Amino acid sequence: MTDLPDVAFKILSRADWRAALAEGRYDGSAVDLADGYIHLSAADQLEATAAKHYAGQTELMLVEVDLTALGEDLIWEPSRGGALFPHIYGPLPTSATRGARGLSVTADGRMILEETA
Repeated sequence: MTDLPDVAFKILSRADWRAALAEGRYDGSAVDLADGYIHLSAADQLEATAAKHYAGQTELMLVEVDLTALGEDLIWEPSRGGALFPHIYGPLPTSATRGARGLSVTADGRMILEETA
């Protein structure tokens, strides 16, 4: 499947991102831990993910993940509507991230990204 992107995104709390940077890895949210893998979204899936799971939340981070750095821990699996979503079976090493931006999601699900510092 060579048509899959090599970048995906993770939305997480600012506190979780600070902890991940300190530890050098992100082990996942409560939902990720319950499901047994870390949920990511490709760029074209991001707005729907934000609206469905993060509406009305602030103090979030949008983390860009280099999927080529994840090796066999990355598996694309069907999810919403049968679309393939990237899932990480194991921790997300912060060394596999390309950057992060502050994020808020309005009550109606619109994403508001902060300017990069």
